[in-house]
Amino acid sequence: MSVRICVLGSGSKGNSTLVATERTRLLLDAGFSKKETFRRLAAAGERTDKFDAIIISHEHVDHVSGLRSLALELKVPIYITGPTRETIEWDPRIRTFETITPGGKFTIGDFEIAPFSIPHDAADPVAFTLTAEGIKVGVITDLGYVPEVVKQHARGCHCLVFESNHDLDMLKTGPYPWFVKQRVMSRHGHLSNHATAGFLAEDYDGSAQVLVLAHLSDKNNHPGLVMHSATQAFEKRGNGRPAELHLASQNEPTKVFQF
Repeated sequence: MSVRICVLGSGSKGNSTLVATERTRLLLDAGFSKKETFRRLAAAGERTDKFDAIIISHEHVDHVSGLRSLALELKVPIYITGPTRETIEWDPRIRTFETITPGGKFTIGDFEIAPFSIPHDAADPVAFTLTAEGIKVGVITDLGYVPEVVKQHARGCHCLVFESNHDLDMLKTGPYPWFVKQRVMSRHGHLSNHATAGFLAEDYDGSAQVLVLAHLSDKNNHPGLVMHSATQAFEKRGNGRPAELHLASQNEPTKVFQF
């Protein structure tokens, strides 16, 4: 059995990730329309049907804008925390929910999934690790800093999707209103390249064969800055550089990473 991961897209305009085996297919977040999600799945060489669940990290629009159309089309359970579910206005035709709890674990098919709390300005935001046949995948974005619980869950991942949202200088001099800049830079906002580099240099265990840096701001970041920052972090630590270092795009899916 193999485990496949594809970040269908990541950024302020939409987020969604496929994690799958031959028998179990999961969609983490639903930040694109049904049509766009299916287009990206097809572009990655993945089928657009036969999903087992949609799992939601939090209620912000870039993570749930396509949830209604996808849930009605796929007819699968939605796994979501109670407080997050309460923030969303649901179509009455969507009735199958499974409540998840940060710090707990649950199983869907081949995967054992561990949701854990992250510091972000949402009702009950969570990130996830998913494990099947000894292969551990971490999908960790939308956090203002890296608390100990995140460091613990990121350890031992074969594939780690991790946020590197903004360059501090670009954000400070960029077009956002000051209150938005304050939100992004806060401890319940998003990780800067500098903060992510600090995690990679000092707290990351170096286990991942594939590291995907994600949720890049299109206005306050640049791919070259992200790669430079991450590369410097690995040079500082002297080891632990993954065999593959990638950036997730807002507009197109990554390659399919297979273990």
